[in-house]
Amino acid sequence: MSGRIGNQTPTQSKILPFKHTKGPEAIALYEGSGRSAIEWEGNILSAMMAVDDDGLWIHQKFGYSLPRRNGKNEVIAAREFWGLATGEKICHTAHRVSTSHAAWERLRKLLTDAGYVELGRKVKDETPPAKSFHCMKALGLETIEVTNGGVAVFRTRTVSGGLGEGFDLLVIDEAQEYTTAQQAALIYTVTDSKNPQTILCGTPPTTESAGDVFSEMRNAVLFGESYDAGWAEWSVEDEPADLMDTELWYMTNPSMGYHLDERKIRSEYDPRNKLDFIIQRLGYWYQYSLKSAISEADWRRVEVPHRPDLEPDRFFGVKFGKNGKNGCLAVASKTKDGKIFVEAIDCIPIRSGVDWILPYAKNPNCKGITIDGEGGKADLIKMLEVHKLKKLVTIPTVQDIIDANAGFEAAIFQMNLEHIDQEPLRNAVSNCAHRAIGSRGGFGFSTTNDAYEVALIESTALALWLCANYRGKSTAQIHY
Repeated sequence: MSGRIGNQTPTQSKILPFKHTKGPEAIALYEGSGRSAIEWEGNILSAMMAVDDDGLWIHQKFGYSLPRRNGKNEVIAAREFWGLATGEKICHTAHRVSTSHAAWERLRKLLTDAGYVELGRKVKDETPPAKSFHCMKALGLETIEVTNGGVAVFRTRTVSGGLGEGFDLLVIDEAQEYTTAQQAALIYTVTDSKNPQTILCGTPPTTESAGDVFSEMRNAVLFGESYDAGWAEWSVEDEPADLMDTELWYMTNPSMGYHLDERKIRSEYDPRNKLDFIIQRLGYWYQYSLKSAISEADWRRVEVPHRPDLEPDRFFGVKFGKNGKNGCLAVASKTKDGKIFVEAIDCIPIRSGVDWILPYAKNPNCKGITIDGEGGKADLIKMLEVHKLKKLVTIPTVQDIIDANAGFEAAIFQMNLEHIDQEPLRNAVSNCAHRAIGSRGGFGFSTTNDAYEVALIESTALALWLCANYRGKSTAQIHY
């Protein structure tokens, strides 16, 4: 260990109050193998293994996130060692076969180093040593069973894996890849336990991550919308300007000074992929930052008291929400002084149809209408074709959507956009976060509060984009 060490306290956490914990017991078993627990590992174990007066887990669900190579799996190994020693039935799942196998090897070696004897095939009438265990080594189906009855199975996740089996402890390794479909197959595997616990651990999702459960759990716990759950993470809240600022490295990597050092981190930095470094080394939650990407103050700064003098041309944006619930319509027009004025028109449930949009498309001053999102898009396009308005329709490409969202933010911060105050749109804008689109830093919007409809923002961004890029009939970009 070098002289300086990383921050041992999570940068964000939500831990329920507790008086008692099994954490020190787990640490004692772990250190009986000759290893030494780092302070942050002991802190996480104490919170994770907090119990009430009846000995039940205070946190039936516990999630934690760290940048890579900080040793988050050592915490899991210590928790599983305690579980085996006390007779728990454990299921450890991972996204990859190699990760699942590595977890099995880690726990197996921990047991051996702590003085447990690995036995061969069971022999009838043979009395095994008190501290002994059997292993099944088939790749993808590894098992460890200790003589007192504690069992740990190691599996890769599928949409059906775990069905019909029952466990006391469910571990979700590589939780950033944990999908809703996989959760549906595993969530009930601990229901029959008298004292169940589920632990999710991983790194923040990258733009390539398939999972959604980890991010949703983080938001639910930190926003106070969950029960019997805890969370801890080491992360930066915003994208930093200077990625080589070593203060950030120490703040977000608790194992700095132990098995991580500045030289190793410098070697990881690739200026061609800054976002990956921010996520995987600084723990940044790109899609789900708790701080709104646009503050209410930012939005208020471009507010005007009344509708300004406008050019006659009107440009409409339609967004059908990702949740399939609402369709939103917004309009944009250039002002006489060269800015763009935007306004949300309405937000209607998709089940009510799309006829309400037609009068706006028929407006003689309508120069274009851009449509994105599934749900009502096909019906709207068909209706516009029937009314011979097909020439007005733009279906944006992925790059168009990325440009529209980036342009919306830029127009706000550069004060090239104006609006009159509309409470629904204000609430949506001031409670939004970025969600990754593509692998080069493109983004869309998500909400940090499900009470507000994010499609209001996206329809407004599309209208703004269409207005800003309109060059007349001969150069209008129409995509099908």
